[in-house]
Amino acid sequence: MTSMFIAIAVLLAAAVVLLSARQRAERDIAQSARSAAITGSRPVVTEGAPDAAAALAAAEAVGSAMIQAGYSVETVQDVLRDIARVNSLPESDAVVFPNALLFSARGHGQHRTGAVTSGEGDLLLSQIDEVQRTVDAARTGVLDPPSTIERLARIRRMPPTYGRVLRVVGYGFLSAALSVLLGASWTGVALATALGLVTGTALLVSERVPRRYGALITVAIAFFVALAVFLLLRAGWGSGILAALLAPLVVLLPGALLTTAVLELSTGQMISGAGRAAAGAMQLVLLGAGIVTAGALVGVPDFDFSEHPDLLGPIAPWIAVGVFGVAISIHRCAPRNSLGWMLLVLYVAYAAQVLGDLLVGGVLSALVGALCVTPVTALVARQPSGPAALVSFTPAFWLLVPGALGLVGVADVLGGDAAAGASLVATLSTMVAIALGVLAGSSLSNRMRRPAL
Repeated sequence: MTSMFIAIAVLLAAAVVLLSARQRAERDIAQSARSAAITGSRPVVTEGAPDAAAALAAAEAVGSAMIQAGYSVETVQDVLRDIARVNSLPESDAVVFPNALLFSARGHGQHRTGAVTSGEGDLLLSQIDEVQRTVDAARTGVLDPPSTIERLARIRRMPPTYGRVLRVVGYGFLSAALSVLLGASWTGVALATALGLVTGTALLVSERVPRRYGALITVAIAFFVALAVFLLLRAGWGSGILAALLAPLVVLLPGALLTTAVLELSTGQMISGAGRAAAGAMQLVLLGAGIVTAGALVGVPDFDFSEHPDLLGPIAPWIAVGVFGVAISIHRCAPRNSLGWMLLVLYVAYAAQVLGDLLVGGVLSALVGALCVTPVTALVARQPSGPAALVSFTPAFWLLVPGALGLVGVADVLGGDAAAGASLVATLSTMVAIALGVLAGSSLSNRMRRPAL
């Protein structure tokens, strides 16, 4: 009951904050577009014949950056069509895939077609925020094609907001906070912190490793984390440390990838949706393989992944949400002025999920959380200091931990557990629920041209 009352109070407080900030909100994307202007940039010139080659180059640069940031193909297509229309090429069209795009710039007797793949690695949250501002400027004509390309090049060269040591420490606290949410004891929290520091270091080092070795790094990290936890379990540390097996692996869990796949499949994007689903399933298999290998090496005592002991009291998870928000903003290098808004979105997500769990059960609580969070991210993005919707949505999504059940299910399958089918069904149900919640919530965020995915 304590959690329910806190959740209601959090949602009421969030509503008051959003209502009080409504007067400062921009009703369109004009302010975001204007803030993307750089020295020497020029707006789109509508007089004279359009330049299909320049529009094509700008569309390729924007599309590649948005794919790398993690936007859905439908959102990328909408943006590219707006860019073409602003550049007087209304007959243009785009075909977007999860890692590449084809764009055809057509109009006024001109026709240029090109293809491009997305960039290497993931963009940091500060870069995603700047990409969104550049997208707003390009689709409204504030930046002409050469200026758009120049600004995106600058974004890719942006240094991280925080240093490498601080980012590793942030990942350690991120892991600790998630372990609290997963029901760890104090010993489990300490173990999760230590394993998070090791995992965070490995992830930062792996940024300089070619992508073809990514599968080996994923298996190695999962193996090391599982090996440490299983050895301590056999030493009698108790089930309170089980959360330390999942919490350090949160960034590697493909929950967002799988949910975006369901979202795209539900909107008719069959090729991209199927591709993302296959990639997400493969990531789960790699993580499961690392865990199963560790278990086969040292042996695994009997335990239940579904146990979530309330060892630290009803207040601890709410504190952990705040710690998670600060930690993820440091590790993923969010814009410095966005922390307050990110915490607001995180608390709304968690409060909605808590109430949803009490009212409709675990799986549907994910739908309630996604349904509430999606429009809130759009409202936050309208604030002068608010980050892009995707920046505040991504940490909130990780709080839902949709990939955790899938990781458990795959590990059970590889280990021959008869209960694996139920875990995988629960995972699929959770992904569908979140995707439907995002889809429903997007009716508002897309109208404000601030999509969360």
